[in-house]
Amino acid sequence: MIRYAGYFAVGISIGVLAAMFGLGGGFLIVPTLNFLGVEMHHAVGTSSAAVVFTSLSSAIAYHRQRRIHYKAGLLIASTAVPGAYIGAWSTSYISPAQLKVIFGVVLFLVAIRIYRKKSAEPDEVKIGEVKLDYRVIPLGGFIAGIASGLLGIGGGAVNVPFLTAMGLPIHYAVATSSFAIVFTATSGAVKHYMMGNVEVDWLLLLVPGLIIGAQLGAKMAKRTKASSLGRAFAVVLAFLAIRMVLRGMGYPVP
Repeated sequence: MIRYAGYFAVGISIGVLAAMFGLGGGFLIVPTLNFLGVEMHHAVGTSSAAVVFTSLSSAIAYHRQRRIHYKAGLLIASTAVPGAYIGAWSTSYISPAQLKVIFGVVLFLVAIRIYRKKSAEPDEVKIGEVKLDYRVIPLGGFIAGIASGLLGIGGGAVNVPFLTAMGLPIHYAVATSSFAIVFTATSGAVKHYMMGNVEVDWLLLLVPGLIIGAQLGAKMAKRTKASSLGRAFAVVLAFLAIRMVLRGMGYPVP
């Protein structure tokens, strides 16, 4: 009983962080599963399936808050899915290790920019009034997809900074990213399931906590000021960037 309670608590913790920052949560799920004894390929596959539930729960919560920019989210997803396949295919020709170092450095610089940037509060702007360049958004989704397939990172690490750079306030960017990840995560999960990489037993242990945690994370994000949420996201992004650089350099970082 204590064991199952532990898995439930882990799922809640990951779900909260994933929803608050518009990330899938795979950067935490994969090392957690691997630490618990799941083989790495199966950890990645099971994580991909788990992220579907996390992002879906987050998207439902943000839908109720009316903070999802659906057109932007669908445009991102439309190019992120094929981008992920191209990224996965490219691993046979490009060194992921070198790209992790380069991409990690870029993400770290982006984190610094987000930390310093002032973002509008949700009540200061209506989502329908935000003007975005819809011609550019698919490019961001494509880059996020390639990065996801090639480097094994969640699309949210690209989606949120990209959307904020496009002019979307941080709360809306996080919500829209969560919505877009539903589609990209589902695509990856189906592929991993067909390859036999999804451990259903582990998935069932984590999913209840992930769903509840995502609901809590969305509520916490709603109550957090834009400046605080932006800085917190920047810290998480910097952590991901440093982890990516260290892994690219060959250090045994989980």
